[in-house]
Amino acid sequence: MPQTTSRIFDDLAKLMTDAAGAADGVRREVEGVMRAQGERVMGAMDIVQREDFEAVKAMAVRAREDNEKLAARVALLEQQLAQLKQGQA
Repeated sequence: MPQTTSRIFDDLAKLMTDAAGAADGVRREVEGVMRAQGERVMGAMDIVQREDFEAVKAMAVRAREDNEKLAARVALLEQQLAQLKQGQA
């Protein structure tokens, strides 16, 4: 009788292992399908990718810094021009 009980438990353990493997396979398949569907939806929505967003953001920061430098330079040149006009008057 012990061999029969052991064999039943062995068969049950094998069945549970197979079921766990199958469930893991189903989980991976569902994740793959969901990821593909999500990418398809995002692609259809024409959403900007993170890398592109970061690149444009960096460009905007540089442009703002350049703009501030140019504004300071224009202010200095205007001040020098005003001084020249006062010297000529």
